[in-house]
Amino acid sequence: MALTGFLAYSAALGVAAAIPGPGITALVARALGSGFRSSLAMSFGLMVGDLTYLTAVVLGLALVAQTFGMVFFAIKWAGIANLAFLGWRFWTAGITPETVEAKKGKAGSLSSFAAGLTVTLGNPKTTIFYLAITPTIVDLKTITPADYGILAALTFVVLFVVLVPYLALAAKARWFLKSPRALKALNRTAAGFVIGAAAAIAARQ
Repeated sequence: MALTGFLAYSAALGVAAAIPGPGITALVARALGSGFRSSLAMSFGLMVGDLTYLTAVVLGLALVAQTFGMVFFAIKWAGIANLAFLGWRFWTAGITPETVEAKKGKAGSLSSFAAGLTVTLGNPKTTIFYLAITPTIVDLKTITPADYGILAALTFVVLFVVLVPYLALAAKARWFLKSPRALKALNRTAAGFVIGAAAAIAARQ
């Protein structure tokens, strides 16, 4: 896999991870209510959830790509349709203001980790990213174990870089998630990125 592919994957993942959604909201709530250590454990759960999706895509879709070309073609266009729909939703409605209430008490690291993992595995945004975008960036027909190891390491590093500032600036992140004006700008920006990604995938051979 070429260096440009790794860079494109890292950039796309960084943009997707930075857009506030269920994972970010839950993480900020945990940081406000239970402190940095508990929220850090939750962030590791979020990362493992992403790695789970990455592994499933690399293993499952690689087999599909190698064996059933037309099925993979259908998956590609289903992903494009999903991205286009997501872009439309961001433009017309997008992320609504979230009310993040701090909770008293300390949450255990294991329970925080499990909560992060559960949030990621049930997050439609994460599913769309790995099913629609990753196969267009990663050449699933030629990916090697070494390539997968690099992708896994990049996933961890990118998510860590994106998530930790949310923990350190939880109060500001809480205000951002509740500001209609900021969310409108975020929604329009996200819509542009997502629709642009759909167009790029459609144009790619």
